[in-house]
Amino acid sequence: MSRLANISGREAVKAFAKIGYRLAHQEGSHMILYCDKLGYPPLSIPDHKELAPGLLRAQIKRAGLSVADFLNLLKMKK
Repeated sequence: MSRLANISGREAVKAFAKIGYRLAHQEGSHMILYCDKLGYPPLSIPDHKELAPGLLRAQIKRAGLSVADFLNLLKMKK
């Protein structure tokens, strides 16, 4: 089982919020996140109970994080 298994879209949004991303709007089942910091691209996260590990890995990479950094954000309390 992948380290990125069993992570919901809402959990991912909360983790990305810890580095400055904010939920701008939702289009269908996709939550669109923007970051006010320069150089951070927008992210599109599906609002699913479980995200596909490859899709999540791609969004983590777009945000400039490593998988280990993202997993630490998930564990971190705000």
